[in-house]
Amino acid sequence: MTALTILYIVIAGIIALFLALFLYKYKSKATGPLSFLYVFLRFVAIFSILLLIINPKFESISFYKEKPNLILAIDNSSSIKHLKQDTNVLRFLDSIKNNKALNDKFNIETYQFGNTLKSTDTIDFSDSETNMDDLFGELPQIYNNDIAPMLLITDGNQTFGNDYQYTALNYKHPIYPIILGDTVTYTDVSIKRLNVNRYAFLKNKFPVECFVAYNGNGTVNSRFEVYSGNNVVFSKPVRLSKNNNSEIINFTLPADYVGVHSYKASIVPIANEKNIVNNTRFFAVEVIDQKTNVAIVSDFPHPDLGALKKSIESNEQRSASILNTKDYLSQKNDFQLVILYQPNAKFKQVFESLNSEKSNWFMVVGKDTDLNFLNSNESYFSEEITNQTEDVQAELNTGYSPFIVDDINFGAFPPLKSNFGDVTFTIPYETLLYKRLSSNSTTKPLLATFEVNNRREAVLFGEGIWQWRAQSFLNTQSFSGFDTFLGKLIQYLSNNKRKNRLDVDYKSFYNGNNGITIRAEFFDKNYNFDDREELTITVKDSISEKSQTFPFILKNNSYQVDLSSLPASDYSFEVRATHENISQFGKFKILEYNVEQQFLNANVTKLQQVATNSNGTAYFIGNTKSLTDNLLKDNRYMAIQKKNKRTIPLIDWKYLLFIIAISLSAEWFLRKYNGLI
Repeated sequence: MTALTILYIVIAGIIALFLALFLYKYKSKATGPLSFLYVFLRFVAIFSILLLIINPKFESISFYKEKPNLILAIDNSSSIKHLKQDTNVLRFLDSIKNNKALNDKFNIETYQFGNTLKSTDTIDFSDSETNMDDLFGELPQIYNNDIAPMLLITDGNQTFGNDYQYTALNYKHPIYPIILGDTVTYTDVSIKRLNVNRYAFLKNKFPVECFVAYNGNGTVNSRFEVYSGNNVVFSKPVRLSKNNNSEIINFTLPADYVGVHSYKASIVPIANEKNIVNNTRFFAVEVIDQKTNVAIVSDFPHPDLGALKKSIESNEQRSASILNTKDYLSQKNDFQLVILYQPNAKFKQVFESLNSEKSNWFMVVGKDTDLNFLNSNESYFSEEITNQTEDVQAELNTGYSPFIVDDINFGAFPPLKSNFGDVTFTIPYETLLYKRLSSNSTTKPLLATFEVNNRREAVLFGEGIWQWRAQSFLNTQSFSGFDTFLGKLIQYLSNNKRKNRLDVDYKSFYNGNNGITIRAEFFDKNYNFDDREELTITVKDSISEKSQTFPFILKNNSYQVDLSSLPASDYSFEVRATHENISQFGKFKILEYNVEQQFLNANVTKLQQVATNSNGTAYFIGNTKSLTDNLLKDNRYMAIQKKNKRTIPLIDWKYLLFIIAISLSAEWFLRKYNGLI
């Protein structure tokens, strides 16, 4: 409370006393001792009202203790159950949560990690992956300013994400790994990795690469075999030792018929081998009987040409050739799609050929495009000629309907160089990407597609797309995002089939350890995306004949369903629209593989290093008796006394209103009783 406020209160007290004396001492009928009571009551009422007007503020200080947090981070992956440690984990958790001394000293918080990070007490050891990225990515932000030692209950075997030995450095509190699993090293042979292309072409041979590893001290002999059904299609003897503990096996298999070919690669178990689950890997290849050849036609070199070629050829079903106009005209019958890169007057015969044969094309318009030539030879659109350029970024049109497009963070891609000026279309078109200038969204097309006279065409109004492919790799350490986007565009332009009102996007086979998501689009009779329909998928196991029905969920601009709960098998499915008699059929295969069952031991070395780096201590699950005492005695984990300072205005003090009411009521009652009213 300031000195000025105190002065106001003193003045208010003087005014209240003066008014009370004036009312009951100056020419007042009230005499005797009651007059002083009247003065007091009126003084209290007036002074209280003046105090409310002044509204002085008082400081309230309270003290409280804040206990440190104790984080229980539990590995919920299926490898814990595979190592037969689930019972030990649950017993250990009960001992921690029911320990009165620990609960008095700590706020105990429970998290589980596996596929995702969750704050929950429900532990079932069912997750198919071990991902510690979320654990050491999110918890450091939550407990950045608190005291929060962590009990990391895990076998230390990571199957997804960045190496936790280094990401754990983000957590600025001691970590106490509780190591699960056997630490004894057993003799073991395993298939560590198997590499194979997803697609192969009919009548060709496709390559397979397999990495076989050995853990042991002696020399062992085994045999690597590959089965197709019950038939051995490849085999090779393998000899491994302590010094020669791995071997790379390369071989080829024939693609004899169209469809999905399933195989089982196996290394024959050695004597007394404890874990034989990791001796087998299943893989599959889809054999196709056609290949899309794409011609990239340009009369000058540009980095975009190489980026387009590499992106197209990332899919084994497609090949791309960079040609000038003369070479293309001599080979035009070899291609199913043409990319016209910044056409000029030399493209005149190319345009004539495409129009006469009603071929599909994809055009890139940039600063080196001859717009005079283009406007006079292209009848579907024209671009204003200003002889100026501008840098434009992309913004995805979420309402684009011809095919499903995932947002690969287009808005963060580098800008393309585009001609300044408006584009005018003479036919209906759909914008896949809009132009964005700085932070301002526009409705101007950057990438547009259209269909006319049974032809499909697309035009990109900007050059420099090679930067997008490079940025996609920088963002995700993979070109797959950009390549998938361009691949869908190439597939759309290469296909002249009539659009279906129900389109289903799925793969021919899935690995059992990965998520299985099937997407679908439904269009109304005008081929506009319809989000009012209800789609269901009925999946039938071809082996057990068991059928299950799942509903699709509307997400963004498509319908999606998650089938990750299905076991490995061959499946057929039917996607059906509930309100209309429209359906689509298909088949897919789920390959048997569980990465969590590939481990036999706990990763003791890495967990002990995490403990050392964080000033914690590692414990084995069977030897945690001293853990509780160490946590209770550690002076780093003391409750902190904190002060809470509050400023309370007098107007919030409700009792003052009660005092005013009582004093005025008492004054009125006494005056009434004594006949002064």
